[in-house]
Amino acid sequence: MNYHNYYPVDIVNGPGTRVTLFVSGCIHQCKGCYNQSTWRLDAGHPFTQEMEDKIISDLNDTRIKRRGLSLSGGDPLHPQNVAAVLKLVKRVRQECVGKDIWLWSGYLLSELTPEQQQVANLIDVMVDGKYEQAQRNPSLVWKGSENQVIHYFKLDSNN
Repeated sequence: MNYHNYYPVDIVNGPGTRVTLFVSGCIHQCKGCYNQSTWRLDAGHPFTQEMEDKIISDLNDTRIKRRGLSLSGGDPLHPQNVAAVLKLVKRVRQECVGKDIWLWSGYLLSELTPEQQQVANLIDVMVDGKYEQAQRNPSLVWKGSENQVIHYFKLDSNN
């Protein structure tokens, strides 16, 4: 897997202060997408063990308390990204107690493959659906178009 950008401190992509990883690779290629530079699988940088370790370290850094991890893109559920994303979310669950995981994907929850569903089973919130420019609504929170759905899988007092 490649990633396009990593933000160790982010207050835009999900609630609270977070770490955010924008992965590379998206088959949806939605018209009007704000992140077209992430569409190619080979865009950005290789996602290495060192980068995975950095994400875990940043999530556990007590100097800047982070609420959780946000995964966007590109598409974290692109078939070529699923294995690396699954490995990462498993580590977050094991090593970052109390951190939530948000994920944005152009895939609908109802159309996930068994491999993609494994990731969905480990995250707290998934925003699904392709960005539809005709349904764009800048007043929406955490999504760009009316058709997208925010699925809260695990609810706690912060959601």
